[in-house]
Amino acid sequence: MSALINSRHEKFAQELAAGFSAAEAYRRAGYQPNYGNCIRLKGNERIVARVLELQHRGAVRAEVTVASLVQELDEARTAALRLGQASAAVGATMGKAKITGQIIDRAEVGKPGEFDPMTEDELREFIVRNLHEVGISVEVSSSY
Repeated sequence: MSALINSRHEKFAQELAAGFSAAEAYRRAGYQPNYGNCIRLKGNERIVARVLELQHRGAVRAEVTVASLVQELDEARTAALRLGQASAAVGATMGKAKITGQIIDRAEVGKPGEFDPMTEDELREFIVRNLHEVGISVEVSSSY
């Protein structure tokens, strides 16, 4: 399968394949935010097939990249051990663990307890406002 004829459908499929949510991919493809429409388009057979094709291509490229990096780190680790450089060998081992997803660096954003004084409504407002700032439109039901 090649690129979709409809350029916005193609862009939508590319954004989905890149890992964006259906709503965000829909917006990035140039559509006005509409949750129902983005979900319907995401289920379109041509879109599904195109996303799978793009993801497969990306997986093949990523696999080669990850494999080559792991091989380089293996060689660096072997050389470091041969030269008696334990810390360099540990660094290479840690690099392999990160590349293969066995170690994930995480950082907390914000100050501890920053949201504690907020009521549920204030917290909901804060979340909606921040989503709006990054271009994600959400409707908040008053039934919470």
